Amino acid sequence: MAEFADADLRGSRFSRVDLSGSRFAEVVLTGAVLRGVELVDVEIDGYLQHLVVNGVDVVPLVEAELDRRDPDRALLRPTDPAGFRAAWDVVERRWAATVERARRLDPAQLHESVDGEWSFVETLRHLVYATDAWVRRA
Repeated sequence: MAEFADADLRGSRFSRVDLSGSRFAEVVLTGAVLRGVELVDVEIDGYLQHLVVNGVDVVPLVEAELDRRDPDRALLRPTDPAGFRAAWDVVERRWAATVERARRLDPAQLHESVDGEWSFVETLRHLVYATDAWVRRA
């Protein structure tokens, strides 16, 4: 298995390559073009902007479905001060539920990384920093 980390592959061409089972994390695919590809059982999780599949920009469809599944999402895109207050209320409510759930876990689980992601403690540390750096100074 080949592994690429911290590699600059901009402008590369891949032809008749089997990438089955490959995993892409924290990659930039801006301007990528996929032609004649087979995408079966593929998961995409990340920031999407102008993702065109067979001539159709699917981002508005994805956004609408995610908003339908979770109506609070729309509140997290505020456009005025009242909207920001409502969004912050959503964040605080959800964070309280997350912390309550974490309190019921075995303490060792709070430090476990799942699927290469940050542990709960690492996430908490990051959110405290982000809140202090961005929200509190605003």
